[in-house]
Amino acid sequence: MLRVNGDRLWSALMEIGEIGGTPGGGCRRLALSEEDGRARDLFRKWAEEAGCTVTVDGIGNIFARREGTDHAAAPVAIGSHLDTVPTGGKFDGVYGVMAGLEVLRRLRDLDLQTRLPIEVIAWTNEEGARFSPMTMGSSVFTGDMTLDFALSRQDPSGLSVGEALKRIGYAGNMAVGGRPFTAYLEVHVEQGPLLKEGGEQIGVVTGSFKARYFVATIKGQAAHVGPTLMEQRHDALVGAAALTLEIDRIGRSRGRDGRSNAPYLEVYPNVRGVIPQEVRLSCDVRHPDADMALAMEMELRDACRRIAQERGVSIDLEQYFEFGPINCDPAMSALIRDTAEGLGFSQRDILTVASHDAVPMMDYCPSALFFVPSDTGISHNETEYSTPEQCRDGADVLLNAVLKLAA
Repeated sequence: MLRVNGDRLWSALMEIGEIGGTPGGGCRRLALSEEDGRARDLFRKWAEEAGCTVTVDGIGNIFARREGTDHAAAPVAIGSHLDTVPTGGKFDGVYGVMAGLEVLRRLRDLDLQTRLPIEVIAWTNEEGARFSPMTMGSSVFTGDMTLDFALSRQDPSGLSVGEALKRIGYAGNMAVGGRPFTAYLEVHVEQGPLLKEGGEQIGVVTGSFKARYFVATIKGQAAHVGPTLMEQRHDALVGAAALTLEIDRIGRSRGRDGRSNAPYLEVYPNVRGVIPQEVRLSCDVRHPDADMALAMEMELRDACRRIAQERGVSIDLEQYFEFGPINCDPAMSALIRDTAEGLGFSQRDILTVASHDAVPMMDYCPSALFFVPSDTGISHNETEYSTPEQCRDGADVLLNAVLKLAA
């Protein structure tokens, strides 16, 4: 089997990681920011140097195409994203794009021509950290989200996705979606500790958790923090705090398979001398068993009712996003499994807890998602790290799996 140039892959990861680099060694490259624009420019330059034709669609997704001998054939696609969260590392998302680029570079080194075209995709706004919801570019491509809706989403300053795309020069003119792929592959850092704990080199994703996302709007009454008696208060932030503790308890009560989160607050009026009148709390529940995830949601709704009564506030819980449970294409998972085995890599089947661009792609075409270990067992953190060898191993699997599909 063929091998990638691991040193070149690592060099690319480190160079693009300097765009938005943080003092702690991580990366802050929010979607459609100036830093994201610079990373896109660098990826585009590298892809063109590798002999690719680069196009951009109306939501800013970038497609780097290496032509095959059969020009009319549906390409084999490789994808992930370049954007990060504010406290991100140098591997989440961008590793999948750089591994795809290394596949193209290695084929050029070896002067290997495939029958099917190969396209490496940098999807727009996977993280949802600046513009909500997440997996925006891939979801618009698959038709799960309309282009008009996505372009109208705004960041906290009021700037829309459409405006931000124009600012960085990536409001593309190619139609979004509507064209076939033979297959889609995505390699990603695990973002958790399981492969590290088990010592496996490759995690073959066979499915996902069930996840449901909500915004809880807690409404109380604004009043002066000094003269207002404690028994008079209807403090929306205290209600949100009580709800946050309940959300944490719900996830912990399900053992290692349970997940529940309350990571984002908006407080109004957010003034030191005023009791908070309104809080918007983003939260979610996740579990590999869909029925258990539903039971967790019911507990969350019960907690909202109880806390509202206890704290003298109102709480409205509105769902805004969900994914899973998905079942990955068995043949595609088997392809990754067999390729890893052929390369001599240890492996295990694993579920994805987070959504990735591969999730909306699962219903679009035969798709595979697989992981390499997170050597620190943590992601969305400046300490996120996978070793050069781990990154190389995943790219080796990607290269040989793509060749099996495209040759």
